Amino acid sequence: MVGDHTHEVACSVEVTNHLGCPIEQMDFLRSVDVPRLALVDDAVPVQERNGQAVMHTLPWRPGPLDVRPLHAAGLSTQLMAFVALNRLIPPGLLGGSVLVEKETATLLGAIGMLLLAASWWWKGRDVLRLAQLGWVLVGFYFFTQAWTYMDHDDPILTVMAAMTLPLSCWAAWWEGQAEGRKKEAIVWARGTVAFAGGPYLLIAYVPYLSVLAIWFVASQSAMFLGFATGTDIQIGTTWVNDTSGRVAWEDWDGNRWFATDFTGEYAFQSELLLANGEAIGINFVLACTAIQSMVLFIGAIAVLDLSWKKRARALLLILPTIHVLNLFRNAGLIWMHMTYTEWTFWGLSVFEFGHSYVARFVSLFAMFLLALIMFEMLPSMHRNILALTGTEPKKRR
Repeated sequence: MVGDHTHEVACSVEVTNHLGCPIEQMDFLRSVDVPRLALVDDAVPVQERNGQAVMHTLPWRPGPLDVRPLHAAGLSTQLMAFVALNRLIPPGLLGGSVLVEKETATLLGAIGMLLLAASWWWKGRDVLRLAQLGWVLVGFYFFTQAWTYMDHDDPILTVMAAMTLPLSCWAAWWEGQAEGRKKEAIVWARGTVAFAGGPYLLIAYVPYLSVLAIWFVASQSAMFLGFATGTDIQIGTTWVNDTSGRVAWEDWDGNRWFATDFTGEYAFQSELLLANGEAIGINFVLACTAIQSMVLFIGAIAVLDLSWKKRARALLLILPTIHVLNLFRNAGLIWMHMTYTEWTFWGLSVFEFGHSYVARFVSLFAMFLLALIMFEMLPSMHRNILALTGTEPKKRR
């Protein structure tokens, strides 16, 4: 929005799909009931809902704000407009976090994982306090993610993230209580969390690695879909949800070696396009790479007290399997989105329902089956999990 006219202003309205991908943009003059307007540098994207402007891309929001009506008759919930930042957001809310800033939480989580890694490496020494502090810091980091998932209307991940702090505090307490077989299991858990969480944080907060992972999986998913259906899918622009606005990766001038200051649900998104350049309405993000599942198995297997050959053999089996299953999942969701365009269930499109519910439960079931296979190949992993859960069979007298 440019100019500071009281009644009639130049607006840029963007039509987006449910993932926030732009479909159409319209520029026009419209009367807006905001007495004073700022330049675009001081504006924030908002979404019109029932005649009221509500925040759309802030990292934390308690729900729709009761602000001035936009008086924009005919605007649907998929249309975006710009109004003055200071007319919408109370002081101190912009960029805020419920507990701590995201950078601080990330730093604490990284320190916690380093402490757990060190306590696993020096497990023969007296490192009890080191391990206990590491557990609490790691749990606190993942606990702070609960508000992010809650803002994204993801109840499953919200509950799982909220449980991490009490579980990590329980692990810290158990560090001082466990003996014998249970002590070995909690030491294994230290290494698992450190060597699974560490690589994930590295990929998630180093933009170069995040974008490379997205490109790698997106290109192979498109190739897989093209081979199966003959549809030519290409990778389009990669967008960065920077605090200053949505910019292309090539034009982004932020820190590409470490960054946490983003808006929206995903920091980086790569468009998927048809051969004619038309957007299909699905963007690839880091969560589509299955990196979380991979690093979990990497951490759990790498720290087992076994020969490197057995661990390498297990990883060579499990990682390609997860990758191929994920490519199949991605290609299937894209195909359903392009094929069943009118399908809805409980108000959800076929992509939304398949992505948020069906694919998630299928993925969890696949992880369960892969874990069973690992238990057969690596019995020591199974014994560690049984000891941690308290279900280890008692010895007969």
